[in-house]
Amino acid sequence: MFPFIAIIVSIAIGGWVLTTWMRIKNGYPLDGAWGQAMYPKKDEEIIERVKLISSENAQLRAELGSVKDRLATVERIVTDDSHRLTQEIDALRLPRN
Repeated sequence: MFPFIAIIVSIAIGGWVLTTWMRIKNGYPLDGAWGQAMYPKKDEEIIERVKLISSENAQLRAELGSVKDRLATVERIVTDDSHRLTQEIDALRLPRN
């Protein structure tokens, strides 16, 4: 009888640990002893760090957008047929050594 009870207790504890881990991983609040939600305490330093990272993220996204615009302009210039034709004509005009 004891092994049967030990197996059931082990499964219950394992399920509880797995459920808690999944809640933490997915950002759900943990439950207290009476079922009330226990949210993680927010530290002022953590809030400030999140604000800094968010502003840096916005700046990097803006910079990436401008780089994409510049790259599109360069690609348009390089793949432009008249530009390529002009280069080929200039190459033919150069005297050969």
